[in-house]
Amino acid sequence: MSIVETAEEKVKEHHAHSVEEIDLVIGDLAGIDSQALEFAWDSAVKNTVLQKARKNIIHMPGKAKCLECDCEFDIKDQFDQCPLCGEPLLQILQGKELQIKSMILT
Repeated sequence: MSIVETAEEKVKEHHAHSVEEIDLVIGDLAGIDSQALEFAWDSAVKNTVLQKARKNIIHMPGKAKCLECDCEFDIKDQFDQCPLCGEPLLQILQGKELQIKSMILT
């Protein structure tokens, strides 16, 4: 719903009528199920400025840095261990995003 609210604010701010296209960045570690998002999207955007918008999903892979040896590496799960030293303490660098990258307003 925050995506819908943000889109409505931007449409109003720019004196537009609707959103033609929206690009969303969704991190692989954000806990967003693609099927659930698709199902919820249709309900959430009905009768809003996003109702007819093309939605583009940009997937952001998980990336972390080991807090022990500073190794940077790709991760599939936030509890993955460092492949270099095996330490479980990581700083997540990317992959938890859920944000609007851009919108085309009409």
